[in-house]
Amino acid sequence: MSAIDELKATMARLRGAGGCPWDREQTHQTLARCLVDECSELLETIDEEDYPHMREELGDVLIQVVFHALIAQETGQFDFDDVARDINEKLIRRHPHVFGDGKADTSAEVLVAWDKIKADERARRGAPPPKVFKDLPPRLPALMFAEAVWKQIEKKGLPCGPGADAAHIHERAEGLTDEALGRALFELAAAARMRGLDPEGALRRHAGSVVRDVERRLQDAAPAAPS
Repeated sequence: MSAIDELKATMARLRGAGGCPWDREQTHQTLARCLVDECSELLETIDEEDYPHMREELGDVLIQVVFHALIAQETGQFDFDDVARDINEKLIRRHPHVFGDGKADTSAEVLVAWDKIKADERARRGAPPPKVFKDLPPRLPALMFAEAVWKQIEKKGLPCGPGADAAHIHERAEGLTDEALGRALFELAAAARMRGLDPEGALRRHAGSVVRDVERRLQDAAPAAPS
């Protein structure tokens, strides 16, 4: 029996009759916070390059995947093998330059092909075209949300206004280092604390206003529908 099969069997026993009362009570919803916590702890080990501890935290994250898949299996939705099979098929499908006759010599070419394949998948499913800004998880930290918004602006060449001045942003990027960035963010967070301001909320609101401004500009620039 493989190590993953042993883990699945252990979880099944914990969830089964005579198993652990706590494990038997859990649902997708009650485990959501656990997943966030375990991912946060894993990220800490990555930041610290603490590999022995990283191995442990990866196991804690894997438990969450197995746990959720087992709960879904109990209600006839899917099981762990379905999850593994789906992601394996997706990896193969989205890497034709490795598993097919596609060609991509740079990371940039890989990303272009990846987006095209995603769009083709959506079309085959009959899904509507993707939004200008893809839906982002509400739990996403504001800093990651702002970064994701700017990524879409750059990637798609979207128009942006004073709230996201491209020239000013590129000027700030010149010579920016990891150390300088960390110091600037820390000082801003500290200054916000001194002023009684919420940096997380302020950044989320500003990034949201940038999204709305870009969408408005695109709508204004769109050709009028024929009467």
